[in-house]
Amino acid sequence: MGELRLYAVTDGGAERMVAPEQASNFADLYRYVPFGVYSALRTLEHNKFLDLADHIARTKLSMELIGMSYHLDMQRLRRALHQVVTLYPAGNARVRFDVLAEPATALGTDSHELIALMPFIAVPDRYYDEGVSVDYAPKLQRELARAKTSVFAQQRSQYSPGKVQDPYEFLMLDEKGHILEGTMSNFWAVRDREVWTAGEGMLEGVTRKIILSLLPQLDIGVRFDTVHCEDLPDLDEAAISGSSRAVIPVVQIGGERVGDGRPGPIFRRILGAYQEYVAGAIRTAVSGLD
Repeated sequence: MGELRLYAVTDGGAERMVAPEQASNFADLYRYVPFGVYSALRTLEHNKFLDLADHIARTKLSMELIGMSYHLDMQRLRRALHQVVTLYPAGNARVRFDVLAEPATALGTDSHELIALMPFIAVPDRYYDEGVSVDYAPKLQRELARAKTSVFAQQRSQYSPGKVQDPYEFLMLDEKGHILEGTMSNFWAVRDREVWTAGEGMLEGVTRKIILSLLPQLDIGVRFDTVHCEDLPDLDEAAISGSSRAVIPVVQIGGERVGDGRPGPIFRRILGAYQEYVAGAIRTAVSGLD
């Protein structure tokens, strides 16, 4: 039940493939496929997704940004996603779908579209209750900030869990030392009761989009600006967000304490509002299709 499952998307549906023996996770698998773009998310209630349309729309934008001419049939992809997650034996799955510039012939298919599944392992509750520590990835940057490419996924592998044990996530900086985003997350801060998040130079996450839509309802102001790594003493709170982790408080950055070193009230409110949003927004991949 725990192994990585791989599928090719075809006109006839999703076809099960044999993953390379050396590939035990997503990062390993994509050493064997051509350059492309991707999205990674999770299922809820076994075969439902949160804002899948936004993940697919961002994938199409990534294709445009890197100049891919391949036509992505969104309905076919959504039907294939529904097929594989519904049949998946685990309760919920981590899902990655890739759109490749060339067919994945090294894996034995002519398809440009792959779906990979692994069991979803939930973030421990204590991370939300106590917060996490993060560090910096000072030399890591996206070549195209708004494009989610397989090349970047491989470049960040040096900062993946298991290679460096202590930090939960690593933050990327611009050339002047401003915090842009995490390797797998968007970064947030609270300063003078206002939420700060980068307005450019980073990947625009789907969870980030949801949070931004919730802030006016919570009467929380937002400033689209970056925080310099030397300004950490001025922060009251910090957090990271992503599709598989929701909103996790950050209590230490690069060895420096954030605020009083405990999760703060603003991100607790944001997490509560996000959870309420999720409860009413999840749908199957084929909801609304003819």
